[in-house]
Amino acid sequence: MSLKLLVLGLLMEGEKHPYEVQQQVKARGMDCYMKYAKGSLYYAFDQLEKSGMIEVKEVIRETNRPDKTMYGITEKGEEQFQQLLLEELQKPMHLTHPIYAALTFASYGDPQKMDEALEVNIQEVRRLAGLLESIQEEKRERLSWGARTILIGAIEHLHAEMRWMERIREEAWGR
Repeated sequence: MSLKLLVLGLLMEGEKHPYEVQQQVKARGMDCYMKYAKGSLYYAFDQLEKSGMIEVKEVIRETNRPDKTMYGITEKGEEQFQQLLLEELQKPMHLTHPIYAALTFASYGDPQKMDEALEVNIQEVRRLAGLLESIQEEKRERLSWGARTILIGAIEHLHAEMRWMERIREEAWGR
């Protein structure tokens, strides 16, 4: 998912400050299924403002705190959001995985150490699935259809990934 789509999509919900967008990404578990550098978020806001897709709606000044700039999406931004949304929906899935390179040469590795490494990976995938399941359960009523769909798909994918890695361990090392 593009960072532009992320920012514009969250601004479609209403005015936000970049830090609030960052908090929404974390609260919704979006950081589990999309990568972005937190520092790039402010840059994205700056670029979107320069291109006329978002605009400053309000600057909140509080004593003893830095100014908080609230942004809103413009008509041009809404058009760009619609275009990005369709582009992302049309992108084919990429069948890449970090483990593929390792599996290519697994016959040269130490079976016990590889088994241990896979177990660590399985535990991390299990932790992530549990995190997403808790988000899905806790926020069930407040999640949009799209957010629920993403969580369901990600959870199913993670469970399939765990089964696949367990099968690798069983077939390769006879566990």
